[in-house]
Amino acid sequence: MAVKIENTKYQDIPAVFALYDDAIKYQKEVGNNVWLGFEEELVKKEIDENRHYIILLEERIAGAFVVTFRDELIWKFSQDEPAIYLHRIATAQYARGNDLLKHIINWAKNYVANNQLSFIRMDTGSGNERLINYYIRCGFSVKNTSTTVNYTPDLPAHYKDGVFTLLQMPVEGAPSIN
Repeated sequence: MAVKIENTKYQDIPAVFALYDDAIKYQKEVGNNVWLGFEEELVKKEIDENRHYIILLEERIAGAFVVTFRDELIWKFSQDEPAIYLHRIATAQYARGNDLLKHIINWAKNYVANNQLSFIRMDTGSGNERLINYYIRCGFSVKNTSTTVNYTPDLPAHYKDGVFTLLQMPVEGAPSIN
């Protein structure tokens, strides 16, 4: 199975939005934490900033994710610790079961090690125990289960209300924080 991660291009946007639509449908089927959709301008901005990625499985788009390097609206008290933040991980229905998250984690570990960062971080809606337990099995630990977000229009709409769980993975070989 050939898996590649590369920067998203403008021509990938329809496929990315198909992934988001598929993910939202799946979220509605299995849980109570549902994305509320995304604006194309947001995705274009992330592409322009080289922060939006697609995952190719046998040369076919199988997933997408976004990274940030500061996340003060969600990780309010952890900005002095250098990290990469993973957001909006979406997997195509046909690609479920191929452990794409493990490929993202390996990609992120390399990024962290090569850029003097210490952690990989992510968040998800609290109460989504199935997903949280999957993240834990992949090596993340729970840092907080009751984070609220001071919403701004720069954030996707699903952050407007709700409580979120923060997860973190230290990366071996990355600089330590004293």
